Amino acid sequence: MPNFANDASTASIQALANDLATDPEQGLTSAEAARRLLADGPNALRAAPPTPSWVRMLAQLRSPLVYLLAAAVAVSLLAWAMEGRHGWPVDAIVIALVVVLNAVLGYLQEAKARNAVAALARMTTATSTVMRDGRAVQVPGAELVRGDVLVLAEGDAVGADARLIRASTLRVQESSLTGESHAVLKEARTLDAAAMLGDRINMVFKGTAVVQGSAQAIVTATGMDTELGAIATMLEATPEAPTPLQREVLHIGRVLSLAVLVIAAIVVATVLVISEAHTMSEVVAALLLGVSLAVAAVPEGLPAVLSVVLALGVQRMAGRNAIVKHLASVETLGCATVICSDKTGTLTRSEMTVEQAATASGSSRVTGGGYTPQGQVQHEGRPLTGALLAEHIVLLSGGSLAGDAILRQDAQGAWEIQGDPSEAAFLVAERKLGVNERRTQRFERLGEIPFTSDRKMMSTLQLDGEHGGQVMLVCKGAPDVLLQRCTHVRVGMDVVVLDAPRRAAALAEVDRMSDAALRTLAVAYRPLAPGEDPGGGEAMEHDLVFCGTIGMVDPPRPEAAAAIAEAQRASVRVMMITGDHPRTAARIAAQLGIVDAGTAALTGAQLDAMDAAAFAAAVRSTSVYARVAPAHKLRIVQALQADGNVVAMTGDGVNDAPALKTADIGIAMGITGTEVTKEAARMILADDNFATIVEAVREGRGIFDNIRKFLRYLLSSNMGEVLTVFLGVAFARVIGLEGAGGAFVMPLLATQILWINLVTDSGPAFAMGVDPSTDDVMARKPRRPDERAIDAAMWAGVVEVGLVMALAALLTLDMYLPGGLIEGTHDLTTARTAGFTVLVFAQLFNCFNARSQRLSAFGHLFVNGWLWGAIGLAALLQVAVVELGFLNAAFGTAPLSLAQWMTCFAMGSAVLWTSELRKWCMRTFSTFSR
Repeated sequence: MPNFANDASTASIQALANDLATDPEQGLTSAEAARRLLADGPNALRAAPPTPSWVRMLAQLRSPLVYLLAAAVAVSLLAWAMEGRHGWPVDAIVIALVVVLNAVLGYLQEAKARNAVAALARMTTATSTVMRDGRAVQVPGAELVRGDVLVLAEGDAVGADARLIRASTLRVQESSLTGESHAVLKEARTLDAAAMLGDRINMVFKGTAVVQGSAQAIVTATGMDTELGAIATMLEATPEAPTPLQREVLHIGRVLSLAVLVIAAIVVATVLVISEAHTMSEVVAALLLGVSLAVAAVPEGLPAVLSVVLALGVQRMAGRNAIVKHLASVETLGCATVICSDKTGTLTRSEMTVEQAATASGSSRVTGGGYTPQGQVQHEGRPLTGALLAEHIVLLSGGSLAGDAILRQDAQGAWEIQGDPSEAAFLVAERKLGVNERRTQRFERLGEIPFTSDRKMMSTLQLDGEHGGQVMLVCKGAPDVLLQRCTHVRVGMDVVVLDAPRRAAALAEVDRMSDAALRTLAVAYRPLAPGEDPGGGEAMEHDLVFCGTIGMVDPPRPEAAAAIAEAQRASVRVMMITGDHPRTAARIAAQLGIVDAGTAALTGAQLDAMDAAAFAAAVRSTSVYARVAPAHKLRIVQALQADGNVVAMTGDGVNDAPALKTADIGIAMGITGTEVTKEAARMILADDNFATIVEAVREGRGIFDNIRKFLRYLLSSNMGEVLTVFLGVAFARVIGLEGAGGAFVMPLLATQILWINLVTDSGPAFAMGVDPSTDDVMARKPRRPDERAIDAAMWAGVVEVGLVMALAALLTLDMYLPGGLIEGTHDLTTARTAGFTVLVFAQLFNCFNARSQRLSAFGHLFVNGWLWGAIGLAALLQVAVVELGFLNAAFGTAPLSLAQWMTCFAMGSAVLWTSELRKWCMRTFSTFSR
């Protein structure tokens, strides 16, 4: 059976019915519909098979850091086996538990996000009315087949692509497909030639909605063959790029893996050379030392801390109505350089609003946006009075009478419309004049002459109950068309001849509003003469009295301008990409501060005419795009990314989905967004509020700052442990750390290294993950995509801090050991305990250093209670492991005197003072900047 999805608009109804083997009046038989459903499949978009839970769990383990930890588990088990399998392989068990904890945290958080997304989905199954066996029946939308005859009414969702057979004042909202904010008037006439999607006025499409009128149509395409399916196909072919944080974690994992291998190799080689090992047991001991040191060098807590910090960020964002579907995406907005936003429903209310009105006596401005009838109609800032008030009552009430929309309040008091948004705009503006109830009681509709694209106007017949049953013809339409039928004009309470100067003035007002990118409609009326037939149809539309012109627009969200200004303050470029009219797009963009007034929008047709170089140049310089198709949005995002930008893309329509998936972070609207868009996005705004995006940018930047804090802390602390062992072995004879017969002695035991990693690494690192921002994160530029989380300056600081820690610990060892540089009098256990304690204290002091690479540790010292709690707990545990007898035996420690504790505390604090000196030099000489 041929597919007419693309050329049905140019085929006659009879030819189409013949080819689809259907009856335009009776529809299909139930048996034939069932056969076609079996042959063609359900009328549904192709969905990816659900991912099993075990696959989602394993996905949490796909990380270089996890691979590194898995290798650490393997070598720890190997070392435990080679040492004779004494006791439990504590190192391996602890690291394995960290890996499992990390996977569970990631899985639970992403499951929570999936549940939140599911809660936003529609809870009802879509149905459609079709002709089957000659009668109208309701069927599930998934059971529509080609050849079905759809019966459409106001409020219906269009279940499939279909060619109109007949239509009566049919208007369809197609913004989810085309981005056009206005409802499209549809007609059943055959088109002369193929047209763009938004211009196929004799077609209706799956995923759109009927806002006015009724129609019947033959289904020409279902499922993936629809225009909606074409976008879904494009979406399937669009790869999902890793987030900047995922790329950074991959880089960190590779760097750490290489560093661990190099450190282990150097240590083993050094030990073999210095100790002059000759026997196999000595070689094995050296290898085991290298393995232990490699395990110590791995920041075991890093994946878990990273997951927890991201999970907490997800929860904070959820509290601000931003649902993040994947943990790694939570930081992406923080380094976004561009936000590409749709217009309708995202930056605007998606509610047509009368903004200006012009009558013979003057013009007015209507205050208050949206469908809530709160505001005023004002002239020069004052409420209307006299002739101007009388004229505006006639203008706005006339526009309301010449329409079918309904404005009402729901049970919760919220205002809602039924019908065409442009007609509803008259109702809202009329209520702002306080005349709605009066009009409702005064007039009774007797009939109407429907709007058509040829006539460009609509008329209704109204019985005026206050003037002896006078019948009025009230008209609404395009100003130029209506003025041609007018002979008089309303001036105050009088009607005067519409002479040439008054006609020119009326047309000038229309031009002024059009230049301001307002959609214009005019209103006129005529009292029918006594005995005149009210059934005269279009022949009655003559000798009209012109009332005036209104200009309407879909107004910007009130919070959007402030949010855009804040984004620009953060050096984030905001771009508008819409399917709407170029002048409308440019006007809204100027109102919101995206571009300067007078800046023109670039259209999809202009983009198509450009070569690759011109396209790239246009994307660099132009921030407003109008009349664009889904493919244009995708190309714009790709061009921005090719230029080195981190792109956030917002949208609510199906046409936004491919670009959302390609962007570094796609942001879907939770209320107005389609299910396809929500599936493609990485983040969903539950409140459809653009300002929420800016808050998410702020949150993302704060999260990345905290990630750098705990990376700086973990790496410098682990560097201190590695250098302590390495330098302790390399300079053992210098500091008196030498066993009998020249055998090398470890400055720290393996259990002590493990204790340090457990006690001092995890708690403070977690606390740093929730550290409040101490500076204005929105006052600086976004992080460059090629900027490393661990840059050269941070690596230098890591090595410097690690070296100070190692020197402080080894110097303390030397102080208590006999021989060496400083003569001591204590045994190895006491000396090792003191060095071990110095290293713990040094890492706790390092908590304050790591909060900033440049700012003093004494600034904002008490803003993070969690950090102080983690430090206090770690200190108490260290006292316990030194002073409690049963822990002495487990960790090879000995009790220390008060004087020894004070010495350890002072030596550990050296890392704080040396870092403060370095930071002072950096600030003073401006050598580095954070």
